[in-house]
Amino acid sequence: MNRKILCLCECAVMIALAVIFDLISKGISVFFPNPWINGGGISIGMIPLIFISYRHGPGWGIITSFAYSGIQLITGWSPPPAGTPAAFILCVLLDYVLAFTVLGIAPIFAKPFKNKPFGYAFGAFAVCMLRFICSFLSGAILWGEYITWGFESVWLYSFVYNISYMLPNAILTSVIIYALCTAFTPNTLKPGSIDKKTN
Repeated sequence: MNRKILCLCECAVMIALAVIFDLISKGISVFFPNPWINGGGISIGMIPLIFISYRHGPGWGIITSFAYSGIQLITGWSPPPAGTPAAFILCVLLDYVLAFTVLGIAPIFAKPFKNKPFGYAFGAFAVCMLRFICSFLSGAILWGEYITWGFESVWLYSFVYNISYMLPNAILTSVIIYALCTAFTPNTLKPGSIDKKTN
């Protein structure tokens, strides 16, 4: 099979898995108290997007994550309260396009590490935190009208609100990526063949 076709097929499968994992995570959360009434929550939906970036590189990772951001935009779009063209554009960029597309650059953060499993986990954590920055900026700039939890500063509220679910997401994603990439070398999918050399 042509490599480009293979990459496209695998990326499509990973997008589908990301959607399914996100739906499963949301379904499970229904049975628990949800403190994130203004959006957000614990999800494993980022894992397939990060894994495919390790398998085929940041170029394919960015394409896959960008396509996924479009699905999220279509299925979860909420217009910002300001209602201005600038607010709409910022919302699309910060809450969807940038927030998810950054997941595709995980290999850039993983590359400097000789201990590959640790590098993969660090890359996953780093891009999750980049997504947090997007959500933090969006919350403070666009969604300040929905401030809750007794905060007066929208910047402090946005930081606390978004870090409260993005940090657990980052840790969970990193742990699962570490386990996956230790069990299977991403670019070959051979079991346990990863180089675990350390500095």
